[in-house]
Amino acid sequence: MLLSKKQPSSATQWTEKVKYQKHREPYFKFSLNNPQFRYAAFLFVFLSLWFLLQVFWFPPTRATRHQTTAKSSPGKCGGDVSVYVYDLPAEFNFGLLHDCSHLNVYTNMCPHVANNGLGRPLENMDLGSSESSPWFATHQFIAEMIFHARVENHPCRTWDPATANLFYVPFYGGLHVSSKFREQNHTVRDALAVRLVDYLREQPPWRKNNGRDHFIALGRTSWDFMRTDNGPDFGANSLLNSPFVKNMSVLTVERNPWKGSNQHGIPYPSYFHPSTSGQMLTWQRMVRRSNRPHLFSFIGAPRKGVGKAAIRDEMIKQCMESTRCKLLKCENGNPKCYNPSEILKVMRESQFCLQAPGDSFTRRSTFDAILSGCIPVFFSRHTAYTQYAWFLPEEATEYSVYMEEQGDESKIIEEVLMKIPKEEVERMRATVIDMIPRITYAHPNASNSDLGFQDAVDVALQGLARHVRNIIL
Repeated sequence: MLLSKKQPSSATQWTEKVKYQKHREPYFKFSLNNPQFRYAAFLFVFLSLWFLLQVFWFPPTRATRHQTTAKSSPGKCGGDVSVYVYDLPAEFNFGLLHDCSHLNVYTNMCPHVANNGLGRPLENMDLGSSESSPWFATHQFIAEMIFHARVENHPCRTWDPATANLFYVPFYGGLHVSSKFREQNHTVRDALAVRLVDYLREQPPWRKNNGRDHFIALGRTSWDFMRTDNGPDFGANSLLNSPFVKNMSVLTVERNPWKGSNQHGIPYPSYFHPSTSGQMLTWQRMVRRSNRPHLFSFIGAPRKGVGKAAIRDEMIKQCMESTRCKLLKCENGNPKCYNPSEILKVMRESQFCLQAPGDSFTRRSTFDAILSGCIPVFFSRHTAYTQYAWFLPEEATEYSVYMEEQGDESKIIEEVLMKIPKEEVERMRATVIDMIPRITYAHPNASNSDLGFQDAVDVALQGLARHVRNIIL
């Protein structure tokens, strides 16, 4: 998109008009009876008085530029939020990035931790990009880094712990745990989490309320931090089982619906990270105008195991048999499934997007769908309804369709969707598109004065402030 150029001020326009007016005399005679002299004298006196008025009446102003230092606070803080950011020892966050190629046992994370976790910029997206593109190849499990970078430059940040009502602990726990999935020694696997808890317990702000006003943001699901001695070992550590961490609030891309009373779901990061309201509005306009020839679509791979495979196999089968469904089957290394442009294209051309549970209840695809203006269709209440209460409308039917995984409707998906009136589909889509700002992580360098909307971090901080206020007062 083309950003509008700054228009000249009225004073500049007036000066240029005088400078270039055509009817100026090259000289005049110095006579009181000369009308030209009287006019010139009057103009001189008038301009002199105007200059003195500017100097002595109005206070001088200084040209300023946006500060990019760690202590900049652009814009105004909305809501009752004052967040203090712990300056943790490097081993808990930035120090982990030095060995980025081994942060995940399955993939090299070095490209993904670039740009404060946004990943590498995406080019040739043809998705409303501007000179400063808001599109990045963002990894689905990197929210903790983006959250940290955004809060560091947030207008609600305070450097005085005495004035804070929230205390943010920027631990890159998701990146760390994914590097230890194959570690057989549980003591070694848990060591960094144990050191973090020991560190926090020694801090004066922690002692004030026993950590109840502290929070942590994790880019992986809660299951990766809740290992038990009598349960299966999937490589998780036991961070969230610590009695001290249970005093904290935990932001995670997937909470435990049964044992996560201190856990709050936050959106998976998608590929869109705008830095201005103009970029957001341009994208929303494009999504509203998108032609959607497909009634529904499914993007995903088959799963192994009876529980995981059943609903996905059913979706793939029904989609392949329907002329109204678009299927992007992600198996055998299909390159389109790793291309954000291809993924968003399928969703932008679909009215409904099927959201089957993945390896766990939730999936990043839900937020890709909302970003694309595609109405999500859920088959488990834990994919969204019990997860993201701060971010999604309270009434699920306003923005989504639900079919019980084991129910009759999930066996006739096309028939159920065809019965939804056109007017209701349009209303639901409008609601989904209005939700886009709240589930989007703005660019960490965005100035709040230019942003013009509440992003996922704004919503999370306000939700945390309300939660902490209720449990402390």
